[in-house]
Amino acid sequence: MLVASLWRADFPAIAALQRQDQTYLDNAATTQKPQALLDALAHYYANGAANVHRAQHLPGAHATQAFENTRHKVGHWLNAGDRGQIVFTHGATSALNLLAYGLEHQFDSGDEIVISALEHHANLLPWQQLAQRRGLTLIVLPLDADGLIDLDTASRLIGPRTRLLAVSQLSNVLGAWQPLPALLAMAQAQGALTVIDGAQGVVHGRHDVQALGCDFYVFSSHKLYGPDGVGVLFGRHQALKQLRHWQFGGEMVQDADYQHASFRPAPLGFEAGTPPIAAVIGLGATLDYLAGLDQQALSEHEAALHAYLLHGLQARNGIRLLGSPQVALVSFVVDGVHNADLAHLLTEQGIAVRAGHHCAMPLMKSLGLAGAIRVSLALYNDSEDLERFFEALDQALELLR
Repeated sequence: MLVASLWRADFPAIAALQRQDQTYLDNAATTQKPQALLDALAHYYANGAANVHRAQHLPGAHATQAFENTRHKVGHWLNAGDRGQIVFTHGATSALNLLAYGLEHQFDSGDEIVISALEHHANLLPWQQLAQRRGLTLIVLPLDADGLIDLDTASRLIGPRTRLLAVSQLSNVLGAWQPLPALLAMAQAQGALTVIDGAQGVVHGRHDVQALGCDFYVFSSHKLYGPDGVGVLFGRHQALKQLRHWQFGGEMVQDADYQHASFRPAPLGFEAGTPPIAAVIGLGATLDYLAGLDQQALSEHEAALHAYLLHGLQARNGIRLLGSPQVALVSFVVDGVHNADLAHLLTEQGIAVRAGHHCAMPLMKSLGLAGAIRVSLALYNDSEDLERFFEALDQALELLR
């Protein structure tokens, strides 16, 4: 089956990697970048870089306008409307830590934070450490056989002491969309705050935070074909008002003397210091590029490519898929073969995949695994990429077996 990408030529790095005999299938970790992003970065640096918000000169005004235009574009991308605001951070991890420290004063000893068994370390460790600091109970929702959060068990574990629910939209290991509407309803019925880790989910389809109804939604630019070093935190106005400032310095201060200070509200109050200006502007260019694509064609391409990947893996003996992957990625193990050994042989053949615990070590331990191989897809991948992967996989398994 031939699955061609209509957008491959928009990503210069793909051609460069091909010249190096590399096939890039590690997109869940980070994606390659479109020419539109590269042009935006070059324009910013070549035409006068300047700090934002605090300068009266023309370069500063231009930078501020471009920076704030991206904030508007992100809000539009997420359909934040006038119900919420966009805060820029240095990554999804940074955004989740902001929440864990900014909300700490809301918790009392014995309160409960609920996460799931599939969380990336970025959506586990900040809450784990908060629980340890404040004497809270960290509740872990188990998964069913398909890799979905078990709703029956969740209905029993989310209760009157639940103060916050923090779960991933799409698992970076299992590739499964989680049942967010039911989970959010359970938490909201208890008056709990809700946090969605959208780092993987935001890349696939357009997601409406108003329809989701969450208090906070977090994602990273670098997985969404944008620059690294930029994270996005969407927060409802009322939820953002509950945050206390956790980083202090320039930009976020409203008034200061030697003994006292007052601070700005969101968003600028949570963007202390010089932000990643060029990267934020670059994210805006990436969103413009993505908004111009045929979304139906893109969804159909992703679905066809994912089906091709699933079929190829399922047709090979001894390969076991983790969960029931639905979109973009597949994690798997091979009977009698260590994932690191297989990854090494794939790397030697120019195939870029990810191996190990995928920053979800507790999940891997619960599955009785030391790690797994993950193949993850992007809009620029095509069936030829997968054919090269399958050929390399067969050669590697022949050697290892």
